[in-house]
Amino acid sequence: MESVKLAVIFYSMGGTNYEMAKWAKEAGETAGAEVRLLKVEELAPQSAIDGNEGWKATVDATKDIPVATSEDIIWADSIIFSTPTRFGNVPSQMKQFIDTQGGIWAEGKTINKVVSAMSSAQNPHGGQEATILSLYTSMMHWGAIIASPGYTDSVLFGAGGNPYGTSVTVGQDGKMVENVEGAVKHQAARTVTIAEWVKNGMSK
Repeated sequence: MESVKLAVIFYSMGGTNYEMAKWAKEAGETAGAEVRLLKVEELAPQSAIDGNEGWKATVDATKDIPVATSEDIIWADSIIFSTPTRFGNVPSQMKQFIDTQGGIWAEGKTINKVVSAMSSAQNPHGGQEATILSLYTSMMHWGAIIASPGYTDSVLFGAGGNPYGTSVTVGQDGKMVENVEGAVKHQAARTVTIAEWVKNGMSK
């Protein structure tokens, strides 16, 4: 039986979503998936990045991670997105990546991808759920299959109990307030499992 192919695609400015994406990659591999860890292209000018110590550190830390492309979407059976919130929506960097997949969408190459999403914000009610739901709206247009964590494991309650996808609050010190590692790993493993069901069912 062929392994599920999982693309973990993130945008991170302060490092939070990069860390969450790494946890998802680890859990995906533990679940038996072939995983690609990918970032979306940075759109901000270098002058803005250089003026923010945390942002610059994240750009430096992720410099060797490949930028996600349409080919990665075609390759993947499942996709996990990890993104901060911007005014209740995804950042422009993630939005541009999604918006530029119109070509493969028109060819039907986004259909039946198993997708899940995670988010972060600086306040407990700073738009995390709205961000995930906004991203899922795009996934419905793709014809994707949304693999939300729901309340499928008690580990989710320790992370705040977000049924749409793991979300985390980031304090003024740049550190995560909630302990979400377990929730991220459960969500990733669940995404891979559902992708296995879909892939095996389609191969029959």
